[in-house]
Amino acid sequence: MTFKSLYTEIGGQETIDQLVEAFYPRVHADEELRPLFEGDMEEIKRKQRMFLPQFLGGPALYSQEFGPPAMKERHLPFEITPKRARCWLRCMKEAFEEVGLDQHPAGMVVYQRLTQVAGIMINSPDID
Repeated sequence: MTFKSLYTEIGGQETIDQLVEAFYPRVHADEELRPLFEGDMEEIKRKQRMFLPQFLGGPALYSQEFGPPAMKERHLPFEITPKRARCWLRCMKEAFEEVGLDQHPAGMVVYQRLTQVAGIMINSPDID
């Protein structure tokens, strides 16, 4: 039996690229998330295109350029609240639907993992 990574299962870099392109316009349009994603959006997307393959068992592109992901530490400068985590997941869910990953069994596993990541990234309470 041959093991396939989630990266391979969902369609590799082509699917990652589609997901990133579907996701970031939603993030940018979300008033709650927009402050967390200021700066060069193309660079932010490039980093995500490098991180997701590694996160899903594909090539370690992110680590090759930036070192270990250490995502929680890298996100500490940003105020990530439970509300923002939910908004991020909503944007991701919509992006999954747009590219058809919501209909793919491996895609649902990926979304579950991202749900866990969103919870781990929370570093501030909701202010509302």
